[in-house]
Amino acid sequence: MGRGIRIAVITIGIFLYTLNLSAQETYTLKDCIERAIEKNISIKNSRLDLLNSSENKKTAVGNFLPSFNLSGNHSWNTGLTQNITTGLLENQTTENSSINMSVGIDVFNGLANIRRLHRANLDVLAKQYQLEDMKEDISLLVANSYLQILFNKEQLSIQESQLKVSQEELAITQERFNNGVIPRGDLYEIEANLAKAEQNLVVAQNNHHISKMSLAQLLLFSDVEKFEIADQDYKIPETAILNKSADEIFQKALKNRNDIKLAKTNLKIAIKDQQISKSAILPTMSGYYSYNSRVIIDAPTSLKNQFDLNAGESIGLQVNIPILNGLTTRTNIKKSKLNVLRNKNVLDQTKLDLENTINQSLNDAEGALKAYEAAKKTNIARETAYNYAKDRFENGAMNTINFLQAQQLFEASQSDLIRSKYDYIFKIKVLEFYFGIPNLYL
Repeated sequence: MGRGIRIAVITIGIFLYTLNLSAQETYTLKDCIERAIEKNISIKNSRLDLLNSSENKKTAVGNFLPSFNLSGNHSWNTGLTQNITTGLLENQTTENSSINMSVGIDVFNGLANIRRLHRANLDVLAKQYQLEDMKEDISLLVANSYLQILFNKEQLSIQESQLKVSQEELAITQERFNNGVIPRGDLYEIEANLAKAEQNLVVAQNNHHISKMSLAQLLLFSDVEKFEIADQDYKIPETAILNKSADEIFQKALKNRNDIKLAKTNLKIAIKDQQISKSAILPTMSGYYSYNSRVIIDAPTSLKNQFDLNAGESIGLQVNIPILNGLTTRTNIKKSKLNVLRNKNVLDQTKLDLENTINQSLNDAEGALKAYEAAKKTNIARETAYNYAKDRFENGAMNTINFLQAQQLFEASQSDLIRSKYDYIFKIKVLEFYFGIPNLYL
């Protein structure tokens, strides 16, 4: 394929690529985060866990209500049976019906019902914290993926501009070669530079597509080609978070972070489980009332009279004192104590991980700011040097090798600048997130 045809194909490809983007629906970072929270399967399961805990709470509330049971029985008896009128044994068929009603209520059960209700409330709270923590995690993941697309998008724009510049440089060099101003070797160098620019553009397009595809898959888009982020000029956010110390951010995070709240609530649940297990060693008392009666269908006495005559009632209290049950109760108490210690360790580890993460994040953000400021200065210097080299090259005062070096250094500085820009933006957002500023939107 000739060079002119290759350039035309790439130019048409860029045009079609841009035209396709203009026809797509675009998504802001806010749109992406909201969709991820709505579509993410793990978050859906966490919502189901919350609903399940709410149902378990209803069971805990129901333990305070009395039990009420009603049962009935109807039977046919055929064969030698006693005649209730004559008292003699006869071959006959009789029908009997009976009814029983019972009511029971816990008077005292070692405070287990109260403790189970407290535990159910804590479990609902824990599931809420778990859900919010998952939302925060997926929001950070989406924000990072979104910023990666922005970086690749700007990188793609740079490579498109570099391709145009390389095409212009080739035209100038071709004319100078035709006029005998420069040797053929310089023309070859510029042609090689154009080929490199074409290659860089393809790589940039591929990186942009891969990052876009990764976010689209995270958001569960079935058609990746129809997904595109909003084309906006994102600026460095104004923030005072770098004026905060690591301890200030950590103390604020201890109050706001849902993973800390979840660990604390799980510890309370473990303590409540220990209390419930101790309830099993206490005596229990329950009250009951029972009513029963029966009738014979073919008896000469009316059904109503039979119900009245055969009625029986009982009322009483039942006390149960646990003495020995195979060491099950004592073992459960010891295991619940171990579970409390385990959850204490989990809480301490969660706090320690959070403190380490905040210290690292603060250092990363401060380093990212310095890198961004340095990249800006470098980019300005490289751009000035490139423009100077370009003027000298076009006037024949600089050889091709030195000019291409200046161009490559300028291109590298542009890449470093946008990389440090989005790296700094993300690290700032992470710090604000830990400080209790949940807005990750750009």
